[in-house]
Amino acid sequence: MKRGQLLGVAIAGVCGLGAFFGVMSLVNKPAERVVREEVTTNTTQVLVTKSEINLGQITGPESFRWIDWPQNAVMKSYIQRSSRPNAIEELKDSVARAPMLPGEPVTAMKLVKPGDGGVLAAILPQGMRAISTRIKEETSVGRLILPNDHVDVILTVRSRRNSVDQVIATTLFRNIRVLAIGQQIEAKDGKKLAEGNTATLELMPLQAEELAAANSQGEISLSLRSIADFGTKDQPMSAPDKRDTAIKVIRYGVKQRAYGVD
Repeated sequence: MKRGQLLGVAIAGVCGLGAFFGVMSLVNKPAERVVREEVTTNTTQVLVTKSEINLGQITGPESFRWIDWPQNAVMKSYIQRSSRPNAIEELKDSVARAPMLPGEPVTAMKLVKPGDGGVLAAILPQGMRAISTRIKEETSVGRLILPNDHVDVILTVRSRRNSVDQVIATTLFRNIRVLAIGQQIEAKDGKKLAEGNTATLELMPLQAEELAAANSQGEISLSLRSIADFGTKDQPMSAPDKRDTAIKVIRYGVKQRAYGVD
């Protein structure tokens, strides 16, 4: 073998050995040590709902549970185990003033104890009144109005003057919340019709007086409003508004005020 060939073989051998030891060093490399840093968070136990609670539902011990809650995220209204360790026992048989989702923190404002008022009184806002009015299918949108819907209240008065029948319809109030239909205060899942011959409305004291008087004057109808109107609170119409928004209809050759328009 020539000298050049021997030199080439020698160089190839050296390179092969170098590659072998390099691979071995990578395979036998000690594993890196992973250091885990534990972060300690200050927590406290807060009372939450164990399952969904509907409006007007009576709660029991099985309705609540304690869970850990970050201390810096606890609101003043939350019930903490450190201050009220017997809260579950204390709050049993309470009535829900508002619907609550599973895992929602419980507050005193969302529950009312028996003896502090009925369910309807519990869900009625401060300063407001609940008053009922007669309804039937043709005056309540085919019984499709449900609790918590908003409606306009219309009074229809029929009279006879000079042998001519007159019908006058006037909008008494706008954007009024329906508290209950019959004895139903909440639309249940899958229930599309509300049964009952009365609608209980949420009104201001003076409005309640006017509705009581209107019930003896004629027929009350409820006109369902869009859900987009819920955020606006309309004021009761004044007497000039009622006259200005009325239109006249010719019936049998006689003019008569028939309907109020918004």
